[in-house]
Amino acid sequence: MRTTFGTLALILVLASCGTPDPQDLSSQDLSGEYLRGADLSGADLSYSDLSGADLSDADLSEADLSDAYLVGANLTRANLTGALLVGADLTGADLSFADLAGADLSGADLTDAYLSNVDLLLANLSFADLTDANLSFVDLSGADLSYANLTGALLVGTNLTGANLTGADLTRARGRWGADLTGAILQGAIGLD
Repeated sequence: MRTTFGTLALILVLASCGTPDPQDLSSQDLSGEYLRGADLSGADLSYSDLSGADLSDADLSEADLSDAYLVGANLTRANLTGALLVGADLTGADLSFADLAGADLSGADLTDAYLSNVDLLLANLSFADLTDANLSFVDLSGADLSYANLTGALLVGTNLTGANLTGADLTRARGRWGADLTGAILQGAIGLD
C-alpha cells in the first residue's frame, strides 16, 4: 500500500510537535520519502518500506525498525540510540556519523553499507551481514559481533576494544591490522591469519 497524504502529514505533524508518544507506522510504504530531521523517536516502523528515504538528521532513538526495508536509505547523522533494527535490510544505506549506541542490529543485512564514523558502542550486531561494509573509524567497543559476517569489510581505524567477535568471519577484511582489538573476544573467529 502506497503512503497516503494523511500518513505523510501525520509524520510531519509529529516531527514538528515533538510528541513523545510512539506512533504505529508499521508496514507502511515510505519508500523515497523526505523525512530529514523528523522526530520519530519511539515510533513503530517495523516491516515498513523506507528504501531510498531521506532520514538524515532524524531522531529514531528507541524506534522499532525490526524487519524494515531500508535499502539505499540516507541515515546520515541520524539518532538511532537504542533502536531495534533486528533483521532490517540496510543494504547500501548511508549511516555515516549516525549514533547507534546500544542499538540492536542482530541479523540485519548491512551489505555495502556506509558506516564511517558511526557510534556503535555496546550495539548488538550478532549474526549481522556486514559484507563489504565501510566501518572505518567506527566505535564498536563492547559491541556484540558474534557470528557476524565481516567479509571484505573496511576496518581502518575501527575501535573493537572489548568487542565480542566469537565465530565472526573477517575473511578479506581490509585494514583490520589498523583496528584496535584490545580485549576483543576472538574465539572461533576466521580470517585473522
